[in-house]
Amino acid sequence: MHEEPVISRLVSHYGVTIIIADAQVSTNVPQHSCFHLQLRGTVSQIESALTYLDELDLEVLHQSSPEENGW
Repeated sequence: MHEEPVISRLVSHYGVTIIIADAQVSTNVPQHSCFHLQLRGTVSQIESALTYLDELDLEVLHQSSPEENGW
């Protein structure tokens, strides 16, 4: 539950493809909501997208090294 359209911006501003593998949304306690996302794109696109998430102060729980076509 964020004020900004986060997933939409990841696609439109950073050019990554998003696969929503799983989502657990809590309407009572939004801080406990989480999304399991797979990001696809170039290393540069993925790194920029991760920087954007960091700037929004969103917690990334599990992070792999970016590969050529996805993360």
